[in-house]
Amino acid sequence: MLTPQNILSDIPLGELFQAYPYLTTYFEGVKMEAPDLERSFIEVINGESELRFTEFGLTKRRFALGSIEVVNRLQETQRQEAAALRASALIIRGGTDKSGREENIELKLLPGETVCIVGPTGTGKSRLLADIECLAEGDTVTRRHVLLEGEDLPPDYRYSNTGVIAQLSQHMSFVIESPADQFIAMHAESAGRRDVQAAVAAVLENANRLSGEAFAPDTPLAQLSGGQSRALMIADTALISRAPIILIDEIENAGIDKNRALSLLCGNGKLVVISTHDPCTALQCDKRIVIANGGISGVFARSAEDRENAALLSQIEATLGSVREKLRHGETVGRLGPEDFFKEVRNG
Repeated sequence: MLTPQNILSDIPLGELFQAYPYLTTYFEGVKMEAPDLERSFIEVINGESELRFTEFGLTKRRFALGSIEVVNRLQETQRQEAAALRASALIIRGGTDKSGREENIELKLLPGETVCIVGPTGTGKSRLLADIECLAEGDTVTRRHVLLEGEDLPPDYRYSNTGVIAQLSQHMSFVIESPADQFIAMHAESAGRRDVQAAVAAVLENANRLSGEAFAPDTPLAQLSGGQSRALMIADTALISRAPIILIDEIENAGIDKNRALSLLCGNGKLVVISTHDPCTALQCDKRIVIANGGISGVFARSAEDRENAALLSQIEATLGSVREKLRHGETVGRLGPEDFFKEVRNG
């Protein structure tokens, strides 16, 4: 196996950039934006004067060592992601509720499933998401154990699980001024995507479908509304992130199209776990975890009745959505009756 040092000395720079696109930012950082891609990394920097690097507070040696560290980290991330993608399930072993009562449960969540967490506000839905995010080992307030089931997982994957679990919080906003398209491009490059511009276009297109008001590619992140920010991160997570497990806190908030968001997130065999108060979302999921007093009080598989009820509620929501859009655009609604909510279901 090639070491990072061998990689930098033996592989043409063009191939290196394809394998590790994030390295291109190192060259851009020292204004070396059009190097000879047929030569190796070491050959290219050896052909440069030391002055080019001292201008940026570096030496050739420090630049090379920094690049080796980048390759080391990228290789480790790729190794962890590959191991996580081979994981066959996420296992949740019960702890205790707020009163100290045992949960007495072992729950297996499978790749490709959508799982919702329901319960009144304050019962512990977000706590379960937090236990999953940190792959708890009995060391949180709930004393739950959460682990990945699969072969070839590194022994320390809990502490270095970058790229394994992606979480989208309930409230999201940016404080940096970078344009949206540059932010997406940076993530695509660091994730090893070779079709960076296509990825940027796809994320922006889907984000604008999810949000109520479209935004331009060069819109500064800090100027996005809460809904636009969340739409952007949902699209980015779905289309660029390789994380096999996605956690979402209340997808129905922030005014995004939650049905489109679910459809976008639930592809590619990923496990999606959602806390929700929305009955339509809950009935669309493969499994439903009920939380009471901080503990898991029940787990239900999606039934035939759930499917029928989800279809009915979706039709009702479509009518409500139509009314919402009319009001947003200054139109009058007129009188609504029960037939307005159920005629499409009867006609279907």
